[in-house]
Amino acid sequence: MKTVFTASKLYTPIEEIQRPLLVVEDGRITEISSLAGKPTPAGPVTDFGEAVLAPGYVDIHIHGGTGIDLMRAPAAELPRLGKFLSTHGVTGYFPTTVGAPIDSICSALERLADAIEATPDVADGARPLGIHLEGPYLSHKRRGVHPPENLIEPTLANFERLWQAARGHVRVMTIAPELPGAMEVIAEAARRKVCVSMGHSDADLPTAHAAVAAGARHATHTFNAMRPLDHREPGIVAEVLTNDRMSADMIVDGIHVAPEVVQIFLETKGRERAVLITDAIMATGMPDGHYQLGPIEVDVKDGKCTSNGSLAGSVLTMDRAVRNVTKFSDWSLRDAVRAASLNAARAVGLDGTHGVLQVGARADFTVLNSSGEVMKTIVGGRGF
Repeated sequence: MKTVFTASKLYTPIEEIQRPLLVVEDGRITEISSLAGKPTPAGPVTDFGEAVLAPGYVDIHIHGGTGIDLMRAPAAELPRLGKFLSTHGVTGYFPTTVGAPIDSICSALERLADAIEATPDVADGARPLGIHLEGPYLSHKRRGVHPPENLIEPTLANFERLWQAARGHVRVMTIAPELPGAMEVIAEAARRKVCVSMGHSDADLPTAHAAVAAGARHATHTFNAMRPLDHREPGIVAEVLTNDRMSADMIVDGIHVAPEVVQIFLETKGRERAVLITDAIMATGMPDGHYQLGPIEVDVKDGKCTSNGSLAGSVLTMDRAVRNVTKFSDWSLRDAVRAASLNAARAVGLDGTHGVLQVGARADFTVLNSSGEVMKTIVGGRGF
């Protein structure tokens, strides 16, 4: 069945099309053109008026939301999270683990693999697209709230165990490259098309550079849980900000990183390599109170998530992250949308089908007003 949509403008997001015509059949985009100078096509057309059609957001780092903790939730609960995420413009996401006993991580990976495999191609909301393994390969010094007793050194054997538990659905892996054995695991994960992301790391600059040579190509929540940038010993942050082969993500909630540092990040990584994430936990969309992040107890008050005084994820939503970028910098709404959609999908190797509006891509898009607030989200050609 053919479905036709139009609005004031469309972000591909590389280009902007005025008075667009977006045609969808069987959950895929079959035509994108402009209505300018030609008659409206015959048949039913959904016209969103002065709104903007933009690619659905792809959140590659999320621990939960609306009361659901992705380390513990059964597969049957994920559709509820998907519906919640779609109200904030997200059409695809990567359930993310935390540091826990390896048996617990494997159990979580098995449940998340079940959810991914059980999710239909056209779901009632955002779809889980793959798994982000954050932990257990993290630096003790830069572990954040991840329990130290749950951190282990990477080996090919324990990586294979995690890979098998996830049934090959690991698409992103955060790792501290200075750990013994890290380079070998980075190379093997990259060979399996995993987006290897440096994070929770105290690496010096030569080690970070060697990790990129081994196959790392991304960085996790830049500046947070990283060796600070120093003008004589610049460390991992310098590699992240100056290496044009790397993409990098950031939590733009106004809490994790100051607006001025957000500007530095955006200017250095640029419009092609900056990625927005939420790092959202189960408290997202919920009132202040006490929550879980895997095995970690978290207090949430006034939008700030802490555990023993340290930041522990966020209650950020992707639509707010997009709006914050336009507030904290001179980036346009289209620029910010790109960081939440195409750049994220490209980082994990899904840019041909997700995070972009082009012929052949999935009909996953969000409808925004001029301020970037979500009016409606379409997943696989269906509205939610």
